[in-house]
Amino acid sequence: MHVLIRGAGIAGLTLAHELVRAGVQVTVCDVRAGPAGSASWLAGGMLAPWCERESAEEPVLTLGRLAADWWDTALSGHVLRNGTLVVAPARDAAELNRFASRTGGHDWLDGDAVAALEPDLAGRFRRGLFFRDEAHLDPRRAMTALIAGLKAEGVRFAYGNDTPVEADRIADCTGMAAADDGLRGVRGEMLLLRTKEISLSRPVRLLHPRIPVYIVPREGHHFMIGATMIESDDDGPISARSTMELLNAAYSLHPAFAEAKIVETGAGVRPAYADNLPRVKQTREGISVNGFYRHGFLLSPAMAQEAAALILNERVEALNEAHG
Repeated sequence: MHVLIRGAGIAGLTLAHELVRAGVQVTVCDVRAGPAGSASWLAGGMLAPWCERESAEEPVLTLGRLAADWWDTALSGHVLRNGTLVVAPARDAAELNRFASRTGGHDWLDGDAVAALEPDLAGRFRRGLFFRDEAHLDPRRAMTALIAGLKAEGVRFAYGNDTPVEADRIADCTGMAAADDGLRGVRGEMLLLRTKEISLSRPVRLLHPRIPVYIVPREGHHFMIGATMIESDDDGPISARSTMELLNAAYSLHPAFAEAKIVETGAGVRPAYADNLPRVKQTREGISVNGFYRHGFLLSPAMAQEAAALILNERVEALNEAHG
């Protein structure tokens, strides 16, 4: 069986990985010239099902709990299992209580415990929540490594080429480009900062009643600051307002961010269904995998397994029919 996967974002790549493991021939095509520029490329890379459960439905936790293990198996050495720290300024202490009441999997920390986890935050927060079973990875390094591994397994990539390829099944993983009236766009904006003046070992979520943000440490003294959630399919540059809000939030976490260099700004449109949960659907050509909202790296492993099982079951049925 030959499967053509349209879309080389994280949905397409994780599905390709599952199919190749089952011995299926796979081609991946994408209209972009490479992985850069997709919503996946701009992601935070947090594998944080308990934190996400605070504002998401139960399936985000149920499906996302094994994501770190999946990524660890697929890309050994890429997953950092340092947990997630959630804090709030003293004036927004009620936000921390509200967050804790809406999810589980956390320990309450006092100021000294926060400082023990993140020494550079010493004296800045009186309380915090620690989600010790959560993890994170660098999306760009992960996507690059996943593509390299798939190529080594014989997967053909056709970037910048949307020419149809003959295949037994087609999997549409094209996000907002898919012909699906049920999708809406949710715009997310991010900043990439660089500073040697602060060090963090794990993602830190700073709560605010209007602009909650997360700060994710990356290699080379870089920090990803994100992300806005705006109901819009506008994929243009980041707005001045969002830039100021994200920078103000980073400064609220630690004043050292005031002197950080802005390395990159970015904005992407994330596909979402009405309930903000992804779906695998059967289509005339095969299947579609879409609607990941802000949970691409967290939920793509589970959805890839579901989609691959559907395709493989079709292959078994076809073989049975061929042999009477």
